Amino acid sequence: MGAEKRWFFTLFSAAFISLLFVLLYSISAFSSSKPFPSVVHYGTHHPPAFAYYISGGRGDGNRIFRLLLAVYHPRNYYLLHLSADASDEERVRLVGAINAVPAISSFANVDVVGKPNRLSYMGSSSIAATLRAAAILLRLHSGWSWFVVLSASDYPLLTQDDLSHVFSSVSRDLNFIDHTSDLGWKESQRIQPIVVDPGIYLARRTQIFQATQKRPTPDAFKVFTGSAWVILSRSFLEFCILGWNNLPRTLLMYFNNVILPEEGYFHSVVCNAPEFKNTTVNTDLRYMIWDNPPKMEPHFLNISDYDGMVQSGAAFARQFKRNDPVLEMIDEKILKRGHNRAAPGAWCTGRRRWWIDPCSQWGDVNVVKPGPQAKKFEKTIKNLLDQSNLQRNECQ
Repeated sequence: MGAEKRWFFTLFSAAFISLLFVLLYSISAFSSSKPFPSVVHYGTHHPPAFAYYISGGRGDGNRIFRLLLAVYHPRNYYLLHLSADASDEERVRLVGAINAVPAISSFANVDVVGKPNRLSYMGSSSIAATLRAAAILLRLHSGWSWFVVLSASDYPLLTQDDLSHVFSSVSRDLNFIDHTSDLGWKESQRIQPIVVDPGIYLARRTQIFQATQKRPTPDAFKVFTGSAWVILSRSFLEFCILGWNNLPRTLLMYFNNVILPEEGYFHSVVCNAPEFKNTTVNTDLRYMIWDNPPKMEPHFLNISDYDGMVQSGAAFARQFKRNDPVLEMIDEKILKRGHNRAAPGAWCTGRRRWWIDPCSQWGDVNVVKPGPQAKKFEKTIKNLLDQSNLQRNECQ
C-alpha cells in the first residue's frame, strides 16, 4: 500500500509540474512577437533611420551579435560582415543567433554578407568592403538617412531612441567626418608611400607590401585625412557609389595604393566636391583615448573610463576588449539591455520579466522616447553646429 501511495504521489507531482510548465509556456507564447511587424514610416516628418555596417574578423561573431543588439531598432538597417578569415561555422552561428531574436526575424532588417571580403590590415581591401556595404544598403533599402561604420570593438553610449531623437533636428545632408588638410607626418609616412594590398586579388590572407619609391603628393585635388569612423549622409554615398561625377572614382584609384585609405578617401571626396564640401561636421562622434603622440590604435577602455564616457556626450566609444566588464555597465546603466536581448526603446511594449523579453512585443516603431544620455548628446550636436564653430567644420 505504501508503494501505491508513493506511485500516486509521483504521478500527481509529474502532472502538476507538467501543468505548471504548460501555463508558463502559454504566458510566454502570449507575450511573444506579433505575427506581423508594425508599419515603419520614413521621411522628413518621421524620425531618421540609420544604416549600420558592422564588421569583424575571425572570432568576432559573438561581439558583432552583442553590438547589433546594443544598436538595434526596427527602423534601422544592418549589414554584418565577418571577414573571409572567419569560418563558415562561425558565420552560420551568427545567422542562427540573429534569427532567434523575435523582432529581427519579424522586421527582417538585418543581413549578413554571405561572400565575405578578405581584409588586409592597413590596405585598400577595407575601403573596398565599406563601399560594397554602402552599395548593398543603398540597393536593398530606401528609407535610411545616414550610414554608420562600426567595428566589433565599438559600443554605443546611448540608445537608438536617443540617437534618432537628436538627429531629428539635424539636416539629413550633413556628414559627420573628422577631417583636416594639415597632413603633417602622415604626408611622408602614409600619403606618399606606394603600397599594394594583395587582399584585393588573392584568396589567401596576406599583408600589404610597399614599393621602394614614393610618389609626390597630388596637386590635381587636395588630400584630407582624419578618423576612419564616419557617419555619412545617404546623398553623399549615392554620389560616391552611383557617381554622376568622376571625382569619387579618380580618388579611389589614388587611395587604392595608400596606407590606411579609410582615413582619407571619404574625407578627400567630400572636401573636393563643390556640392558636398559645406556639408561636413568635423567630428567622428566617438569617445577614444589616445597616446601622445598617438599610436596606431587608441587605448582599450575599461571600468575606470566609464564616467568619462558617460559625460563625454559622444554617441559611440572604442575600443573595448572582448566581454570587458565595462560593457556590462553600459548595458545595465545606459541601454537597460538584458543578456542576448535588444536594447529596449519606446517600440518595446512587453513587460519586464526575467522570462520575457520586453522587445518580443512592440507597438508603434515610429515613436521614440529619449533618455538621459540624449541631453548630453544633444548638447554635443548643438555645440558642433553653433555658428561660432562653423569655420571648424569647413574643409580647409
